[in-house]
This record gives sequence, structure tokens and C-alpha cells, in this order.
Amino acid sequence: MIRTTENECSNDGPVVVALRKGPWTAEEDRILTEYVTKHGEGNWNVVQKNSGLLRCGKSCRLRWINHLRPDLRKDPMSPEEAEIIVELHAILGTSGRRWFNL
Repeated sequence: MIRTTENECSNDGPVVVALRKGPWTAEEDRILTEYVTKHGEGNWNVVQKNSGLLRCGKSCRLRWINHLRPDLRKDPMSPEEAEIIVELHAILGTSGRRWFNL
């Protein structure tokens, strides 16, 4: 699915740019990974302009954080890790602030 947004263009005024929605392609993943590796994380709204991706900044940020980060663990949790979480939950409860401070 494609949605449109207005971007400023030099002398011609606003230009409508079609942004992609839906599943990411391997090529888009490659472009985003190369861009973040070179320029670092942050200011996701300029990624579209500077990388050539037709995705909004929020979509790029979420793709990086949830799927592409090199330090993202995708293997199953070990029984020891699960036990630690259960123990911490018993101590800290469901208070988000306490978990954040870990």
C-alpha cells in the first residue's frame, strides 16, 4: 500500500512523495542497515530524504529497533533467564519505573 506526503522541492513548491506501507523488502532492509551503520541511530525523519527509502521515519525507526539491530537477540530465552525475570517480577511487581531503572 502506498500513502502520500508532501515534501518541499526547490523552486516548484510542494511535491507529493509516495510512501510505501506493508512488508519490508530485503533491499529496503539492506539500505536501512547501511544508512544506520554509516550515520548512526537518531533523527529518523531525515532517513527518507538521505537514504532514498520511501518509508516514514517512524517506520524506519521501528524496523531498526525491532528487526535489524545487530545486538537484537532472536534466540529463545534460556530457562535461567526466564527464572530471573520471574524472580524480578516477584520483587518489583508491574511498576514500569522500577523495571526501567534496571
